Amino acid sequence: MKLTSLIAATVVTVLGATSIVSAGELPDLGGRTIVAVTENAYTPLNFADPKSGDGIGWEYDAFNEIAKRLNAKVDWQLSSWDTMIQAVRDGQFDVGMDGITITEERATQIDFSEPYMTSQQFLLVRADEVRFTDSTSFAQDAQLLVGAQPGTTNFYVAVYDMLDGDEANPRIKLFETFGTSVQALKIGDVDTVLMDSTSAQGYMGANPGAFKVVGDALGTEDFGFILTQGSDLVAPINAALKSMREDGTLEELNKKWFFEYKADQ
Repeated sequence: MKLTSLIAATVVTVLGATSIVSAGELPDLGGRTIVAVTENAYTPLNFADPKSGDGIGWEYDAFNEIAKRLNAKVDWQLSSWDTMIQAVRDGQFDVGMDGITITEERATQIDFSEPYMTSQQFLLVRADEVRFTDSTSFAQDAQLLVGAQPGTTNFYVAVYDMLDGDEANPRIKLFETFGTSVQALKIGDVDTVLMDSTSAQGYMGANPGAFKVVGDALGTEDFGFILTQGSDLVAPINAALKSMREDGTLEELNKKWFFEYKADQ
């Protein structure tokens, strides 16, 4: 399965039926400031520019465009992954994003926008890896280690779909961010990092010749923006996303961040 075909499919159908909304019919938020939070550790969705240190990435561009279409401003804030959902739930931030998978369990705590991207999970490995070729051969070699970020979908897929269902399995090495787990992979501290195809594509693009993907997709996940339950921003954000999907803006962002971006730009 080619990653290029997966990325081309990232603009997905919405969770539920919505009415057709043209750009001229989008809600006007009257210059309202939306406090948005991300982690800056999930290339190419959100990360710090290697040159300036500013936050950049697919999600930055997408949400800045959403705000522009809704006549709103964005106040960008940073938070670690492990506190982000709770902080949005408590109303500390209006909206959060970090490649967050839409799940029924999370939807009991916060509201989700319609999905802005669908991705499949793969094993990212070093480019010279020859000891295993898929999740089955990885699992069979007890010496091999997987890096993961606790509490993420990728962590749970590694535990329950790749290994033995033991969340304390010593073959899983935990890291605070995806970036640190990928760096551990790069220097040989772990042997694979399970991540969605969008992020894997970004890391391969930013580090030519360093990584590759092996095996078939292990699962499919929809990403959505998270909001405080009952937020009046859900409908406007969904309307803006719909207009961006229809006019090709989301596809242009895919092209920019998954095919054209290089870390040394």
